[in-house]
Amino acid sequence: MIEPAGDETAAGPSRWVARFLPPATAAGGRVLDLAAGRGRHIRLARLRGWQVTGVDREAGALAGLAAKDEGISALRMDLEAGDAADTAQALEAGGPFDIVIVCNYLHRPLLPHLPALLKPEGHLIYETFMAGNEIWGRPRNPDFLLRPGELLTAFGELLTVLAFEQGYTADPSPRVVQRFAGAAGDPVLPDPA
Repeated sequence: MIEPAGDETAAGPSRWVARFLPPATAAGGRVLDLAAGRGRHIRLARLRGWQVTGVDREAGALAGLAAKDEGISALRMDLEAGDAADTAQALEAGGPFDIVIVCNYLHRPLLPHLPALLKPEGHLIYETFMAGNEIWGRPRNPDFLLRPGELLTAFGELLTVLAFEQGYTADPSPRVVQRFAGAAGDPVLPDPA
């Protein structure tokens, strides 16, 4: 069972997600938003030109977005039901994806399967709560709080680390978070010349 994170559903897009979610290329591209909630990152991705698949166990809000925009697909799925490998395989059937977004959600058995959902050079953008958040609010249960450095441990050998942060932030409200952005394969870097 997911321990809700307070008023997150009413919040705008995460600044971390906004920072690492580029505009889609002229050829387009596809984003997967896991535990998408009411679709705050789906809206951002669509504004930047992406085709988006939003996944959540309560897909009512997502279905409403999908009904208004053919660039949005809503998938009702309990990411924690059954075996994580089976869940990942079901998600892979809709992929691969240029970008996978996970924000304010943690289901540890799914972590090692996320890089397989990415296209070569695809990006994973992940942000959620970590140990220490319990003094500021929900979630408080350690099952829903990352341990220090956990996202680096989970993805550091599977993806090229683009950025990593962890610790206290007061923006948009007091919380303790961990943030990771990584790329499959070797990222394309600008020519220094």
